[in-house]
Amino acid sequence: MENGTQQHSSLQKRFYWIGIAEGISFLLLLGIAMPLKYLANMPMAVSIVGMAHGVLFLAYLYVAYECWQTFRWPFKKFFLAGIASLLPFGPFWFHKRYAA
Repeated sequence: MENGTQQHSSLQKRFYWIGIAEGISFLLLLGIAMPLKYLANMPMAVSIVGMAHGVLFLAYLYVAYECWQTFRWPFKKFFLAGIASLLPFGPFWFHKRYAA
């Protein structure tokens, strides 16, 4: 029984930290990389940060799906996690409002 509890705790921590990383990467993409691309003619910033954000975005959605299945979240909570990943500061709001 304890092993299952440890696995749940591990999944919760993974979802939290991936959410934080995804939220930060989105803010970096919007607040630093995009201005560098369009104002300083440095498109490489978007390539690098955009790739990292894309990987974290997919990881966030995958782990949200895992949480939905493992913790038997209502569909609304899973849906809101997905919507939150599309908005600046969304993952931070989701984790504060709906702690996994």
